[in-house]
Amino acid sequence: MPMHADLPLPDDDALRHSDELAARLRATIMQEGGSIPFSRFMELALYAPGHGYYSAGSTKFGAAGDFVTAPEQGRLFAATVSNVLADALRQLGPDARVLELGGGSGVFAEVALKRLLALDALPDRYAILEPSADLRERQREHLQRTLTPTVFELVEWLDGPFDDDWDGVLFANEVIDALPTPRFTLRDGEVLEEHVALDGDGRFVRIDRPADALMAAAVRHVEQYLDTRFVDGYRSELLPQLPYWIQAVAGGLRSGAMLFVDYGYSRREYYQHDRSDGTVRAFYRHRMHDDVLRWPGLQDITASVDFTALAEAGTGAGFDLAGYCSQASFLLGNGLDALLAEAEARSDEVGQLRLRQEVKRLTMPEHMGERFQAMAFSRDIELGQAFLLGDLTWRL
Repeated sequence: MPMHADLPLPDDDALRHSDELAARLRATIMQEGGSIPFSRFMELALYAPGHGYYSAGSTKFGAAGDFVTAPEQGRLFAATVSNVLADALRQLGPDARVLELGGGSGVFAEVALKRLLALDALPDRYAILEPSADLRERQREHLQRTLTPTVFELVEWLDGPFDDDWDGVLFANEVIDALPTPRFTLRDGEVLEEHVALDGDGRFVRIDRPADALMAAAVRHVEQYLDTRFVDGYRSELLPQLPYWIQAVAGGLRSGAMLFVDYGYSRREYYQHDRSDGTVRAFYRHRMHDDVLRWPGLQDITASVDFTALAEAGTGAGFDLAGYCSQASFLLGNGLDALLAEAEARSDEVGQLRLRQEVKRLTMPEHMGERFQAMAFSRDIELGQAFLLGDLTWRL
């Protein structure tokens, strides 16, 4: 396994933390017959209570963390997305809610609520579904510090989806990429699932086991869609559980919308023949690398999103596909330029330069503009106008 000598070494405390989680993973592997599916390894590495990457106390977001999400680039991303949220909330009426999945640092919720207040489109409730107790506390502290008391009163944290019928908007930025994903390969035409086992020295190694019926059927579905067979040795990932996850997080959503922003591809791009080892990678201190079994608990593990699969899951849950486009098209089509002009008018020269750099990172193809894409689903409201610029549904 590559050592990636260019990665900075963790400090002693971080290494001890990782070693504790690694010991827990080794015990789980031994208890479960000598191997666990890669998706199970990813789940524990990211979410194991007290030790997983998203469950422990280290900084994840921004310059001091391992990666920078769009809301941490500045305020323009969240403000622009909020224009779309406001349109949906107005159509739904005063009892409409917002459900944000994975609140990150809390910056998106802060900017969104301030923008919705300015647009006279505040929801009845703004809920954050955040599985990490540590992140939840950071979000609470940030929002209590930055929002007025009356607006902060709208915010609540959930342990699961709404347990009643509701109208509103579900929003998720860079959430699906962190869902624990199964990995598959083929040998003699048979679908195998990637597992994680231990070598003679107790190091994590990947091996392959026969796939279960759900996994095999999911791979055959993709092959049927592509009208081709994967060649032996081709390795990638998919999310057979995505339709069930969508239905679970939407809960009793009757009327409203679901909006997802993430990095990924349409299915034909995702499973190109030359992308023969999938898209799983790790992020550690702003360095992306492929040694995803290294330092469990200290690095993020992600996989790109198959937006065709997301479209299938959303429409399968009874929603209409409202639109699909690049992040650049989505932001530019929903008022980014006007928000930039307003912000520049209030800024000095240094601030104006910072704002332009923010827009560049959000929209340029070599940054986030094309790698990140937006997809929305709607029921009983009209959201298609948000995707008029740069429609990509023909790629699905």
